[in-house]
Amino acid sequence: MQPSVRPLPLGPLLLCSAIVVTLSMGIRHGFGLWLQPVIMAHGWQREDFALAMALQNLIWGASGPFVGWWADRTGATRVLWTGAALYALGLLGMATSSDLLFFNLSTGVTIGLAQACTTYAVVYGVVGRHVSAERRSWAMGLVAAAGSFGQFLMVPVSSWLIQNLGWSQALMGLAVSALLIAPAAFGLREQRLPATPASPGSPPTTAPSTGPVGAMAALREAFQHRDYLLLTAGYFVCGFQVAFIAVHLPSYLKDNQLAPEVATTALALIGLFNIFGTYSVGLLGQRLRKNHILAAIYLLRAIVMVLFLMTPPTPLTVGVFAATMGALWLSTVPPTNAVVAQMMGVRHLSMLGGTVFFSHQIGSFLGVWLAGRLYDATGSYNVVWWIAIALGLVAFALNLPIREHQQPARRLASA
Repeated sequence: MQPSVRPLPLGPLLLCSAIVVTLSMGIRHGFGLWLQPVIMAHGWQREDFALAMALQNLIWGASGPFVGWWADRTGATRVLWTGAALYALGLLGMATSSDLLFFNLSTGVTIGLAQACTTYAVVYGVVGRHVSAERRSWAMGLVAAAGSFGQFLMVPVSSWLIQNLGWSQALMGLAVSALLIAPAAFGLREQRLPATPASPGSPPTTAPSTGPVGAMAALREAFQHRDYLLLTAGYFVCGFQVAFIAVHLPSYLKDNQLAPEVATTALALIGLFNIFGTYSVGLLGQRLRKNHILAAIYLLRAIVMVLFLMTPPTPLTVGVFAATMGALWLSTVPPTNAVVAQMMGVRHLSMLGGTVFFSHQIGSFLGVWLAGRLYDATGSYNVVWWIAIALGLVAFALNLPIREHQQPARRLASA
């Protein structure tokens, strides 16, 4: 006998999931546009801003497993409501900070917690419980594509707000938009049903976990699972690469005497082409081995970065780089979470997905902070670019041997 939840209609489920990640991911994708205005307004160094962004990523990742456990246990709605409030509060603090401590607390800690509550781990837990295994990769790809659309949409909006309202008032405007996550959360509200025997071939209706004992057993089993650990290690690289590029690409382009509009266009192109990349990968995940898809993504990222560094930076080369990298940007998200669901089941998917994502965010912390640190020390981002390239090759090697269909010896939930 398994406790269950009433199945959610697929259309509203995917629509509301898409709205949530469009807002949560779209807002954060443009934070690199604030690096120059903020440090100039306060007289800070790049490392100061980078440290807050790095702390944001680390808090997001570290709180992810706990937030995921909360969402698995009680459902996603309350978690998303909390995240919307924290997001607005953190953006207001970022807009009004006058010293580094307050800036780190608001931009780093508060927004980091908000992102843990409003992004993929929480949303994918609901999607995984209500979409059959045969369509799960597609559904996750569709939601990730929505997050990519948010990046494409919000970067020009953020740039326009900065230019017309000023950087501080622009953040206040984004704080209002973050609150729109709360009403979208109603579409992810799960209703529990009385325990019923599982019928063969029935769609997944596994309820949120009812207690911490099952969650701890799931974590112990995951940490003894070789392929889960390989997947987790590879995801570190994804975080390092995308966080470094997202935060520091605008400044890198400015250092190369390119106009600010080039950076805005580049970030928007990353979001635009990521729509096609994530959705396409979600479809491919229904036909090809997902670990092979992940390995190919990391290898292609390394090749694209090498070619970018070998060509003079012009608006054209930046545009080609942004479009190509955009197609590979969040493409790792659907197959990574789908592999977790296949290997470990869906009952604890938000928590186990959040644990994998913690590795991603440790990489994000290092990618953002190390880039600022090394730039202030050397006056160049070149060393960080080559570190990102080398890590891409490492992730390629880590993902190749993963056996995505291998099931744990002791199942904790149906897949």
